[in-house]
Amino acid sequence: MADARPRRPARPREEVFATARAAIAEHGLAKLTMAGLGKQLQMSAGHLLYYFGSKDQLLLETLRWSEDQLGARRREALADHARDPWQRLDAYLRLYLPEGPGDPRWILWVEVWGRSPASAEIRQGQQEIESPWQADLVALIEEGAAAGYFTPGPAADRALQLRSLLDGLAVPIAIGLPDAGRPAALDQATAVAAVLLRA
Repeated sequence: MADARPRRPARPREEVFATARAAIAEHGLAKLTMAGLGKQLQMSAGHLLYYFGSKDQLLLETLRWSEDQLGARRREALADHARDPWQRLDAYLRLYLPEGPGDPRWILWVEVWGRSPASAEIRQGQQEIESPWQADLVALIEEGAAAGYFTPGPAADRALQLRSLLDGLAVPIAIGLPDAGRPAALDQATAVAAVLLRA
């Protein structure tokens, strides 16, 4: 006999990702269970596993979704040619850094970095997600140097140096260490960018 209970429609992936991002930011991946996440979404754990395969894959796909959203804002800011390269670099720095302690996007990054050493799949995904940030910054530095705003020099190396600094400033803010704050981090990043790029 057929089951007469109505089937619940599958949740849109965006809702799954938004709920997963909030849950991971609040409790960490270690405390997240597929059953618990499924309960929040009114889905079965089996349904989630069918689509994502594992918590690691759910983490990676949630980070990819989160970064895709921010990537659209980054591309829009960098394409605004009414602003000079220094102003667009400032927009980049502001988008890169966490909003404050517990920033959900950055907590996802912390979780991904923590799992990368044990997973080639996570490392590969991490690299794919990071590469647009690097490529966009390289393009901005090259454009700024060609227009005389920035000193000539190896754009890829300077972009990597800036992003490494930003990562180092971001993690203490995201995890809520004392004396780590966004305004000071922005000031420090801006000062280092001036040393690296000032024409």
